[in-house]
Amino acid sequence: MSPLAVDRLGAGRDVQRAETPPGVTVSTHQLTTFDGAKIEGVLYSLDGAATAVTVMHPRQSVTHHPMIPLLLRSGVSVWTQGSRSPNNDLALVHEQALLDAAAGHVFLRDTGFDTVLTFGHSGGGTLSAFYIEQASLEPGLRLDVTPAGRPITLAGARMPVPDGAIFLAPHPGQGQVLLHCIDPSVVDESDPMSVDPALDMYSPGNGFAEPPEPSRYSADFLRAYRTAQRNRIARIDARAVELAAETSKARARFARTGDPADRRTGLAPRVITTYRTDADPCYVDLSIDPNDRPYGSLFGRRPDLINYGLVGFGRLTTPDAWLSTWSANHTNADFVRCAAGVRLPALYLEFSGDQAALPSASARMFEALAGEDKTRHVVRGQHFGQPIVEGEPTGYAAAAVHIDRWLNGRFATASPRRTR
Repeated sequence: MSPLAVDRLGAGRDVQRAETPPGVTVSTHQLTTFDGAKIEGVLYSLDGAATAVTVMHPRQSVTHHPMIPLLLRSGVSVWTQGSRSPNNDLALVHEQALLDAAAGHVFLRDTGFDTVLTFGHSGGGTLSAFYIEQASLEPGLRLDVTPAGRPITLAGARMPVPDGAIFLAPHPGQGQVLLHCIDPSVVDESDPMSVDPALDMYSPGNGFAEPPEPSRYSADFLRAYRTAQRNRIARIDARAVELAAETSKARARFARTGDPADRRTGLAPRVITTYRTDADPCYVDLSIDPNDRPYGSLFGRRPDLINYGLVGFGRLTTPDAWLSTWSANHTNADFVRCAAGVRLPALYLEFSGDQAALPSASARMFEALAGEDKTRHVVRGQHFGQPIVEGEPTGYAAAAVHIDRWLNGRFATASPRRTR
């Protein structure tokens, strides 16, 4: 592989995949959600399997997730669930993603699977916890509006409760992740180059060292930095709330008057642009909440450059999507909040070299799970399953050992689990 390929955005995420066991039939399905959206899913049906594991992420396709053949080898069928907002932050509203997830759960139950388990990796972990929390409530107690005030129909939806949950390297939720990686030195939200030098973590004067040398930040700088991050999120929140209110008022007027002008105003997108969101000091100062993680962020080995580029969390969003997904102050999709409603048997697997869920956050998240039957393991691997050291098993392979044992001890599995 050329040096350019190694340094490209997202380099190193691909890992060696296990072979799919025999006896698997693959079929694609289009489903209709309770609110009328069309979504897709892929069923990897294993001969003789009465248990299915549903794999979903709110903002990424998981059709080819490397864990699929490993789960099949554990003797379960696998359903990969698509959302209505794949690979797109612009309109990702987590409350709507719950309706997408519900359609998949209904499909699996109606197909005849006796046992259905959720599998949530990264942001899929928080989505899974959010779904379980809401599905476990009496319908009348479920959420009826998004954080932006848009009505949502969770009470009327059929939301089957799964039988157990597998969490693999879940992060605390998109809102919490962004809270820790948004660049607080931005002083003008319309200018991607604006900077407050006193809050610039990529300034040598504040402790930054030229990559790949590790940086070191003082406790005083980190306290000021974290406070400024919360303040920037709050400023964007205020703007999102204002824009969402304008839309809601226009829709309400249209309902009363039928005026086409109000209808157009209610439909017009108000898009929030959020610059520079790859700026968590822990990316370059590995002494902060230490684990086995390598230098760099989820997006690559040069966060000092990636921070100024096009790709990043929550870059373009509607006010509804911002408040539902990216605002730590408004989102309902917060793992710790949702975990209080997760009372199912749960397996929690943490990667020792995770860049998105650090040890202190993982400890809080596992502790928040309300069920008594919960198991936690730390396995060697990076956030996307890459090995810590070249030549070691992938993080996914290490996780599969614990998943296989957990499944075998609690749920019926088919014979292919013996072919690992």
